[in-house]
Amino acid sequence: RMTPKRRFLSGLLGGRVDRPPIGAITSVTNIEQMEICEAAFPDAHLDGARMASLAAGAHTVLGYDAIMPYFSVAAEAAALGCQVDWGDRENMPAVLTSPWEDPRQVLIPEDFLERAPVRAVLEAIRILRARHGHRVAIVGKVMGPWTLAYHLHGVQPFLMETLTDPPRVRQFIERLKEITVLFGRAQIAAGADALCIADHATGDLISARMYRQYLWPVHQELTRRLGCPTALHICGNTADRLEAIATSGFDCYHFESRVDAASAVERVAGRISLMGNVNNPEVLLRGTPDQVEASARAAWEAGVRIIGSECAVPLNTPTENL
Repeated sequence: RMTPKRRFLSGLLGGRVDRPPIGAITSVTNIEQMEICEAAFPDAHLDGARMASLAAGAHTVLGYDAIMPYFSVAAEAAALGCQVDWGDRENMPAVLTSPWEDPRQVLIPEDFLERAPVRAVLEAIRILRARHGHRVAIVGKVMGPWTLAYHLHGVQPFLMETLTDPPRVRQFIERLKEITVLFGRAQIAAGADALCIADHATGDLISARMYRQYLWPVHQELTRRLGCPTALHICGNTADRLEAIATSGFDCYHFESRVDAASAVERVAGRISLMGNVNNPEVLLRGTPDQVEASARAAWEAGVRIIGSECAVPLNTPTENL
């Protein structure tokens, strides 16, 4: 039998496996895991030891093949000056302010990697590597430049500028991508086996043409510069940009249930592995274990290479379903 680490990484890279790999590169923690692991939000967002203890529940409680400790999407934003509500046991963090109005304001502080939200992620990865890295895949996570622009410049002004001022958008992306590279390389150095790049260029907000115009070449550059196994995560319906994603340089794409699994497998045509696809609100949160099993089997039979939740799970999701 393969170790969980070999199984997960082989699935991510499109190789042989002894059974379906199970895992997610978005948060799979819930309230019950907080109690079992004796580590809870909001402390687990800012304390590396507590973050590691809670993240390990993905393997020690749920039995998954991978551990990913960065629960929110706010670490970089907070370290770069955004005000963040860090939430509580029942609520994920929320970015409250967007301080940068101009691309020239995009400056990376010399102590960026030492600032509390970023330092906690790196410390958690080091702890998890020492405790579980010989058997379980440790996955890091970074925000891509599109997501960072939402946080640091604001969703509405940034999306408006994709239509009114494309050069300004490109300047933001060119500067923000360096944050993705810096934090990503630091996580690999800390012990991550692979990286999730979360870049929320969802079909709900931008067209497939805009994805190819603005982000596709940047994603190709990011995967080259990071040089490690990578998985892209984008929420929402992305069926219309799967061909571009399949040639973006990522090893794997983590996608939602709004994209039909069989259609997605056909469209990517073996050029990239697929991960996720099990519905959160209807199946994992409000469904039964039998419904979860049926959804997982359907994804595997369609050709999804790693089975898991479609995005960060709601914090009150039943553990028996996870």
